[in-house]
Amino acid sequence: MAISRPKELDLLVRMAHMVERGTVQERSSPHPYRVVSMGASGSPTEEVDRVAEAQVLSFLEAEKLDWNLLSEEMGYLDRGGSRTLALDPIDGSYNVLRGLPLGTVSLALGTKSLSDIDTAVVHDIMSGKTYWATKGGGAYYEGRPITTRDWRRGGDLFFLNLNHNSSDKVRALASRSRRTRSLGCASLEMSLVARGSGDLYFSESRVEQANLRVTDIAAALLILREAGGDAVRTDGSPLDLELSLKERTTVLAWGRRELYEEGRKAGDW
Repeated sequence: MAISRPKELDLLVRMAHMVERGTVQERSSPHPYRVVSMGASGSPTEEVDRVAEAQVLSFLEAEKLDWNLLSEEMGYLDRGGSRTLALDPIDGSYNVLRGLPLGTVSLALGTKSLSDIDTAVVHDIMSGKTYWATKGGGAYYEGRPITTRDWRRGGDLFFLNLNHNSSDKVRALASRSRRTRSLGCASLEMSLVARGSGDLYFSESRVEQANLRVTDIAAALLILREAGGDAVRTDGSPLDLELSLKERTTVLAWGRRELYEEGRKAGDW
């Protein structure tokens, strides 16, 4: 039976599937690794990112949607609308180009900041599976409601952003948890916490420019919150960003608050 979705959510899901189809084609092209420019975020734009971004813009025009567009690669495009689509065309692009099944297209619709995002989609472009949420309407995975899982001390699984820029706190947490995973795709890792496949996601870099952008987390944050979890910056301050590429942020996201509170008391974060 077809799943009934609000119109704006349905548009985002259709958009995500279109990007998935284009990404599969791009991976088989002669030069999928080619860097074509430097993105507005300061990161290299590879051909697969550019193709995905162009598809989204084409979709907006074909559907006659006046939404403004904030993209990791293009930056902010004022299209005269009152709504802004925060897009990460390919989150985990290095994974995708290597053929690893860990990449998403992330789409979040709001007006000015993370706090007013009301419609979100994280689509796994390798499995074809979709997470979505609407503010006050709950979180879903493939049309089924999802919630964060009960936390059990000694049985936790942490997603950590582990790389050469990771802070000492990230590295310490790798030995604190029972199990650790580092997938290189923030939107997927936060969505997995929302689904109950993990208990916590932690990302903190020693280099400010290596921290996350609003486009990395806008969709997954709403999905997580609607599933019963929440997130702050790693210093404990509220996690809210304007819809722009001006600021980077650290992220501490959890499924159940008791895990966050215990870790705070223990000085883990």
